[in-house]
Amino acid sequence: MFYADLLAVSGWLFNNGDLTANSQTFVWVVIFFFASAGASAAYLTVSETWPIEIRAEAIAVFFAIAQIFGALGPAIYGHLIGDGSSRTGLFYGYLLGGGIMIAGGLVELTIGIKAEGQSLETVTKPLTSTESTDPPGAPATSPA
Repeated sequence: MFYADLLAVSGWLFNNGDLTANSQTFVWVVIFFFASAGASAAYLTVSETWPIEIRAEAIAVFFAIAQIFGALGPAIYGHLIGDGSSRTGLFYGYLLGGGIMIAGGLVELTIGIKAEGQSLETVTKPLTSTESTDPPGAPATSPA
């Protein structure tokens, strides 16, 4: 969530007119370096919660949803920029973006799956798995 804080701080600096074109670009490079890794991890995390047989489809569905929201970007940015006479709208956009990033991090902390160091099969059992989930020595169960 470090990049969310950076986004809010850079928005504040931008609103105050404290950033040059070069310093603004540098700040964005740092922010998007971390945010890009976070976005990639989000797609992978989402896909890990689905059985192997449909993981690719899960990634495709979440990618399509992201593209729908991305299509709203020009309208949102156009509204934030307005006629260009005030930086306040963009500052609110920075805060909104930072808030969304923080919310995503909190969702991960709340309901995220601890998958590090585990095989994908142990994170979510494949649909075609034939392994019994019965404890050793228990009588075999038959489907009803």
